[in-house]
Amino acid sequence: MSATRRQILTGTGASVAGIVFSGALSELFAGTAVAAPPLRSGGSSGYGPLVPDPAGLLDLPAGFSYTVLSREGDPLRSGEGPVPSNHDGMGAFAGRRGRVHLVRNHENRVTGRIGVPVVDGLTYDPAAKGGCTALTLGGRGDAVLDERVAIAGTAVNCAGGPTPWRTWLTCEETEDRAGTNGYTKDHGFIFEVDGADPRRTGAVPLTAMGRFQHEAVAVDPHSGIVYETEDAFERPFGLFYRFLPEKPLGGTGSLRAGGTLEAMRVPGVPDLSVVQEPGTRFERVEWVPVPDPLAAGTPIRLQDFGPRGITHAQKLEGCYWGGAQNAVYFVSSFARTKDGSAGTHFGQVWKYEPGRRRLTLVVVFGPDTDVQLPGESPDNICLSPTGGLMVCEDGNGAQHVFGVSRRGEVYAVARGAQNIGTPDDPEWGEFAGVTFSPDGSTMYVNCYTPGTTFAVRGPWC
Repeated sequence: MSATRRQILTGTGASVAGIVFSGALSELFAGTAVAAPPLRSGGSSGYGPLVPDPAGLLDLPAGFSYTVLSREGDPLRSGEGPVPSNHDGMGAFAGRRGRVHLVRNHENRVTGRIGVPVVDGLTYDPAAKGGCTALTLGGRGDAVLDERVAIAGTAVNCAGGPTPWRTWLTCEETEDRAGTNGYTKDHGFIFEVDGADPRRTGAVPLTAMGRFQHEAVAVDPHSGIVYETEDAFERPFGLFYRFLPEKPLGGTGSLRAGGTLEAMRVPGVPDLSVVQEPGTRFERVEWVPVPDPLAAGTPIRLQDFGPRGITHAQKLEGCYWGGAQNAVYFVSSFARTKDGSAGTHFGQVWKYEPGRRRLTLVVVFGPDTDVQLPGESPDNICLSPTGGLMVCEDGNGAQHVFGVSRRGEVYAVARGAQNIGTPDDPEWGEFAGVTFSPDGSTMYVNCYTPGTTFAVRGPWC
């Protein structure tokens, strides 16, 4: 285990903020190309201080620039309607002739401001306002050639994850049944979306992968096993799952063939929040078949997993495959005893090694003095091709995209400048969906409110 690392972030016009990361930060960067971003003069880590944006949209370091790809309310280029609200998880995929296909979630509930337009052949439940839109990008990956509905009629599309065959798995973060909130069909499923050709995937729920409050997924590119996080909002909290498909790595549509859904049991640990020490390992993790994946009568997390029970965790969110480590990493954004968790923390990153059936607490996030400071509640995360971990902040106050180097330096990459509050009581929308173009030259990220998708270019290495 490494010692606690503390870095000070300063930005023009911003107050000083501290972040604590405990654990082996280098663990998170396995398989990436570059050890760390350059260090600027004057002791600042990362790419230097953030420069206020004259346009009032996105503050970036000097030498970086952004293009607004899309904003909620603007017309979709397909003519299908306006760009929907609540921009959330996102994936970027290589297309033909150097193009990039960007698939973007819209976490709309029945009360969403602008829902995803209903489109014949791409709509699951006409009463639901969530879904995905797909952008086709040319030029340097920041010129919008097309923008259209990729799936509609789904609900609360929060995060998801890419597949090895270059499709996006979009996740419904709800378990509302037909007849609830006006829905005409059951919700709480995963759907596959092909950003290059959405009609190839349609709007078919992958029911064998479970019906629960999905957050994110990661696919093991060797076995085809899909790992899934559950962001349940009340006790008992969510579970960590794996789905063993009947046709692993079979390409688009193969997940429809069914499979087996299992939940993780850590013997003797009913709640992951009780573990506080980075480096703590659990050998021989068990996987227990889910009694009723469709949750026809009882939510999965409440089902009977036998006398030994099952392992829960609050706010299970980000999930990604760890390259050379042959491991899956998943995030618990926070846990609080006042909410019913067994312990309190400000964010954890866990590593599961399938070959060893070993689970390790790798990193613990958290501010050293004030839970309002940056570092609380890590949400969407991704590994950049140039060797950094990018973390979307979802807390109070100013909202950032933070980078973390192998050496433990924490640095601000972007800060939201769109004030959705008042001059006297400012408020900023969270960041979500951070991802990189296939060639690593462009970072894409969403501001959730007002829904805005940015392409950020600069000296990433």
